[in-house]
Amino acid sequence: MQALLSPGSLVTVAGAALSVIGWIGYATGNPNLSLPTIFYGIPILLGGLALKSSELPPPMRVTPAARFRHLREQPESEPLRKLLADVMRWRYGQKAHLESSLEVLKLWDDDTPPQLVAVEEIEEQGHYGLKLNFETGAVPFERWQAQQERLGRFFGQGLACALDPREPGRFTLRLWVQPS
Repeated sequence: MQALLSPGSLVTVAGAALSVIGWIGYATGNPNLSLPTIFYGIPILLGGLALKSSELPPPMRVTPAARFRHLREQPESEPLRKLLADVMRWRYGQKAHLESSLEVLKLWDDDTPPQLVAVEEIEEQGHYGLKLNFETGAVPFERWQAQQERLGRFFGQGLACALDPREPGRFTLRLWVQPS
């Protein structure tokens, strides 16, 4: 269902609908209907198909949006709130979520980049936090561990970070607001 409501899908469907209406108008001899709909429909359809070809859907959201609202709305949770909003958007023309951040942290591989698979909101030590589930790609987990101290500071002031290995090729990055 999520893929059907992506911006690329909506533009593609709109362009296809306009094109079909235009061709029906052309077949029935109605130039007032066929000319504008074909003229606009085909470029919109091609633009939608171009969007669909470079589309990166948001990762799976494990927790319902309303569950941690009371913690998320606290002022000290702002960096994590911004991070959550950033990764839950549709991306176009990118290989992975957090691409520029991972490049700066030197946790990027052009051929097989790490992929953010799922996001889970958590409560860690009474404060708001996020669990980001990654597939490592070609970046070994040891490289992530070497950057662990920097990861918390990178995403926002006052954030703590922990890396939890899962099965081979997967790990969880936990970020939470440090108690003051």
